[in-house]
Amino acid sequence: MKKELLAPAGDFETLKQAIHNGCDAVYLGGKKFGARKFASNFDDEEMIKAIKYCHLYGVKIYVTVNTVIFDSEVDECLDYLTFLHQNGVDAVIMQDLGMITLVRQVLPNLDIHVSIQAHTHNLEQIHLLESLGVTRVVVAREMSLEEIQKLDTKLEIEAFIHGALCVCYSGQCLFSSLLLNRSGNRGECAGICRLPFTLLEDGKEIKTEGKYLLSPKELNTTNHIKELLESNITSFKIEGRMKSPTTIGYITRLYRMLIDHYEKNEEVVLTKEEQEKLMVLFHRGFTDGYLFHSSGKQMMNILSPNHIGIEIGKVIQVTPKRIRIQLEKELNQGDGIRFLEEEQGMNVNFLYDLKGNLISGAKPKEIIEMDNKVGITTCCTVRKTVDTKFLKELENYPKKKIPVTISITAKLGKPLWIELSDFNHKVSISEDCIQKATGNGTNKERILEQLSKLGDSAFFLQDSNLEIDTSIFIPISTLNQVRRKLVEELTSVRENEKKEVIIKEKPSILKQEDHSKIIITALVRNENQLKACLEENVDMIYVTDESLYEKYSADPNIYLRMNRVMNSFPNHKKAKLLIGETGSLWKYHHSCSLVTDYYLNVTNSYLVSYLKKLGVSNITLSIENSIETIAKIVSTMGNQGLEVLVYGKVEAMIMKYCPLKMLVNQDKSPCKVCQNGKKYELKDRNGEKYPVVQEKELTHLFYYHNRELENELLKLKKVGIMRYRFDFFDENCSQIKAILKKYKTMLL
Repeated sequence: MKKELLAPAGDFETLKQAIHNGCDAVYLGGKKFGARKFASNFDDEEMIKAIKYCHLYGVKIYVTVNTVIFDSEVDECLDYLTFLHQNGVDAVIMQDLGMITLVRQVLPNLDIHVSIQAHTHNLEQIHLLESLGVTRVVVAREMSLEEIQKLDTKLEIEAFIHGALCVCYSGQCLFSSLLLNRSGNRGECAGICRLPFTLLEDGKEIKTEGKYLLSPKELNTTNHIKELLESNITSFKIEGRMKSPTTIGYITRLYRMLIDHYEKNEEVVLTKEEQEKLMVLFHRGFTDGYLFHSSGKQMMNILSPNHIGIEIGKVIQVTPKRIRIQLEKELNQGDGIRFLEEEQGMNVNFLYDLKGNLISGAKPKEIIEMDNKVGITTCCTVRKTVDTKFLKELENYPKKKIPVTISITAKLGKPLWIELSDFNHKVSISEDCIQKATGNGTNKERILEQLSKLGDSAFFLQDSNLEIDTSIFIPISTLNQVRRKLVEELTSVRENEKKEVIIKEKPSILKQEDHSKIIITALVRNENQLKACLEENVDMIYVTDESLYEKYSADPNIYLRMNRVMNSFPNHKKAKLLIGETGSLWKYHHSCSLVTDYYLNVTNSYLVSYLKKLGVSNITLSIENSIETIAKIVSTMGNQGLEVLVYGKVEAMIMKYCPLKMLVNQDKSPCKVCQNGKKYELKDRNGEKYPVVQEKELTHLFYYHNRELENELLKLKKVGIMRYRFDFFDENCSQIKAILKKYKTMLL
């Protein structure tokens, strides 16, 4: 199968850069329902233009509709998806499983790719997606190439190969939502992982080399293109809908070149110059990523969360007015630089030689001076972050051209016949314009010359087939007119190529009978907490420890909470499970009693309906629901089995990266820091402390304060919620009892 190079487009200029630098497909978002809300994105008119432009150049276009959807948005989202389908998008990228099930019924001929936001990291999840009729899945960035290779599926596999990395499993990050009410699942991520933090051990600060303890480097797999191309990955995805057109254009060009070299059995490596140009465009430090087993300092750049460019020299003298720099690489007026250790950046407006003369640029080994307009005070490292000469080169990219063949039959006494073909489509014109020449006729060279003038069109003439009589005359104006018309027709045919659009009626949801009894559920982390809940007659208890579950499994109301990341599945039969990812849903839905956790991001009735059809008895709604969105679900579905977390310590992130191993144990193996009995926290700029818990090779970062909805209880009860969930973290027995009694008093 041909491998696909997939590039991002945050605006139309980036779209053009990606196409003309060699991508096979682009992905982009509209003004709504996309997971990059703060990119420029495309309104409806621009989207139609983008679809036509992509198809003209033989490039596929995938549109992100990959936020979670609330019930009030379902019809608008369906209308938008119908608009995309009718205008010929090749696929949509979606996260929300409820909406996917709905779209499969309403728009059965629209291809769906499952977004990385769906947290897909195991084969059981992929089996579930296969059952939904999607065509492609974007796998989690945390998967290694070996793990991806083991995915035996008929679905196409798409994987990120370059660009920014989330430190948290995608679709599982609630940090931005909790802290700033900007949901990553709604395209509003504020990038909290790029902010400074301090690591605390039993309340005392641990000194670290840098302060950006959650900030990953940029993924760069240019050194592994051969392994990737020989894998089962279908589509190689570049991240960057927020990046500049020139950056995306150059990254696309490099990967296109490497892929083409591999297909021609040529060397697949970048030159030093190409690597440095890539670094000066955008660079937080590069990593091979989890794809190729990077970890710790190989993955993270805790010194800077920003673009750090490439080192070009050192400050050798600094005064309040001037900075003197010993250059190792070229620097020109207009370039951008960064003084790394002082975390200051500036544009080079004025550049001086040692005599104080203004100069336009300087070469390696020269010593130059500039105004100290950012107030640095130390002799620090200088890095170039903007190269104006290189950017100007990238702005003048060559346009992609499509090869065509022209076939001409020009016989005296017959109409002129001309066909233009791109080898997939053919357009032709027959014109009654051939006359017998009375002097110098129109020879085949002149005819071909006129018809070859394809100018600014998307085409170039690769071949021709000519059957032309001698001694004929055809007006040049006619040939020009025919050429223009053929180009317009072939352009239109290519631009408007699309699948058949089938639209079916939206299915209705049958409302279930409401439940009238208040149910209290609780998650506990040890036996003392469990006993406290039993003493308070909690109706259903979720335990995090499997041995504790086995001890109490005879109790029909005690459930085992499964992990949120599952790489293997225990042989649970007739177990009672609280599940937090869709692989467990698929694996155990026939054999076990299931409750789903709030990590499944349930925000609409269609996902509730789908989960219930799979046999899930109780569904914990996403904590990103408002009272209004919960009310809408209840009014559509009824309240049967709907659960809301009203108290508890919420996990802001779940990470494969372990800050304890990297920062406390200095990346040494084996590491047993998490077993030393000490308490670890990350402290933010405001002094808030976030507990860090390392468990089963995963790091859980908890929010600094508890979710407490005591002021919302009456509203929740009024809209019909009957199941109330408590997540206990480090509370002791008396605290648990007091909390439960307080809430019960308000509820019962």
